[in-house]
Amino acid sequence: MKPETCNLQLVTLNPEPTLTRPRHPDWIRARAPIGEQYTHLKSLVRGLQLHTVCESARCPNLGECWSAGTATVMILGNVCTRACRFCAVTTGNPRGIVDEDEPARVAQAVVELHLNYVVVTSVDRDDLPDGGARIFAETIRHIKTQSPRTRVEVLTGDFRGARASIETVIAAQPDVFGHNIETVRRLTPLVRDRRAGYEQSLEVLRIAKELAPQQRTKSSILVGMGETPEEVIEAMRDLRAVGVELLAIGQYLQPTQHKRHLPIVEYITPEQFAWYREEGLKLGFRYVASGPLVRSSYRAWEAALAKEI
Repeated sequence: MKPETCNLQLVTLNPEPTLTRPRHPDWIRARAPIGEQYTHLKSLVRGLQLHTVCESARCPNLGECWSAGTATVMILGNVCTRACRFCAVTTGNPRGIVDEDEPARVAQAVVELHLNYVVVTSVDRDDLPDGGARIFAETIRHIKTQSPRTRVEVLTGDFRGARASIETVIAAQPDVFGHNIETVRRLTPLVRDRRAGYEQSLEVLRIAKELAPQQRTKSSILVGMGETPEEVIEAMRDLRAVGVELLAIGQYLQPTQHKRHLPIVEYITPEQFAWYREEGLKLGFRYVASGPLVRSSYRAWEAALAKEI
């Protein structure tokens, strides 16, 4: 019997009404946003009209990461064309609107914050022919030009599996290419938007590794949505089969009580998370962040600097 997880990210909150939620276990405690660095970062983000995933996705690590001066930048606006049932980001139709000045503003923020490591992610943009790949590439290039010492990790959508879009991002030479499978195979149709897919996500990661074999690839799984430990291990094996080296596993926390958001099925214990980490390392991952508050870009710099196996 098996034993029973920021970086600067930019986005606005989804203003859906919420109801009283059940009390979380004692091991799920997020640090409240506070401190001079947090205030400075928040002011800079607002001044440059950027968005953060930290806010939009209601990340439990916002206080820890912003107070430390790290964050994950969200580009391509704050309206997602998909409606995954685990996510708090606003769903809608951006109607092809793109802010062409955004890559330069993101780079400016990186310079002003003296960041050595930055994660760049985005909403899904199915309304754009390339899914937003061009803006991803331009953002990477702007950062590397204005702050050559900064390492850039990207966390992209699946681009509907379009190889040309993945090639566009890889050509800009990010230091880490990330794409999340989010959940196990069986639960994918329930958890993710119908345009997403388990195999499609694995294919995105496979193509990225094929295009740049020396570049590290990364993915993330949320647990507590009804999956079994065996299914989590299966997902780990599937990720290793397409060359993924960096993995994050965290507790799913229902963003709101709105009916479109899945309820929490189970609170996974710290002991179970520790077991997942051990099993992941046995499977050959270079780095596994596994814990109740872990998210895909939590302590991303640690994963990127992990020693090779």
